[in-house]
Amino acid sequence: MAQPNYNLINALRNTAKRLRDGAYYAWGHHGGCNCGNLLQVVANLSKEEILGYAHSGHGEWSELAEDFCEISSTPAYLMISKLQEIGLTGTDIHNLEYLEDREVLAYLPGGFRWLKRNVREEVILYLESFADMLEDKLAGTVLVDYEALLNDALLATR
Repeated sequence: MAQPNYNLINALRNTAKRLRDGAYYAWGHHGGCNCGNLLQVVANLSKEEILGYAHSGHGEWSELAEDFCEISSTPAYLMISKLQEIGLTGTDIHNLEYLEDREVLAYLPGGFRWLKRNVREEVILYLESFADMLEDKLAGTVLVDYEALLNDALLATR
C-alpha cells in the first residue's frame, strides 16, 4: 500500500484538479490515462513525452510497474521510479490504472462501489478518495505533545 506523504497527497489532488479543469484524458493513451496524468504532475512531463518513454517498455502501466527493475536504464522504468519515489507501489499503480483498490473505494462518498476506469469523473473521484484515505492515515501518524501545547498556552495567558 502507498506510503502516506504530503507529496503523494498533493500530486493526487493536483491530478484530480487538472482533470476536472479539462486536461486531456484518454484511458488507452499512456500519457493521458490515469497514471499518465499523475505522471504529468509528478515528473513535469507532457503526455507526448510520457507516451514516447512508455513505448520504450512493453505493455500497459500495470505491466510496466510489475516489470520494474531499479538497475535498468530504460526510460519507461524511470517513469515508474518517479511514481514509486512519491510512495506508490507496483500494486498501487495497477490499482490506480484500473480503479480497483478496495480500501480506496471504501473512501468514496456514499461508500464502496466499483468505478469505471475510463470515465473521467470516476477517475477524479478515485484520485480524491485516494488522497483522502492517505491524508487520514498520515494524520494518524502525527504525534502531538499535548502537555507542551498546554504549557505554551498557559504561558501565553500570563
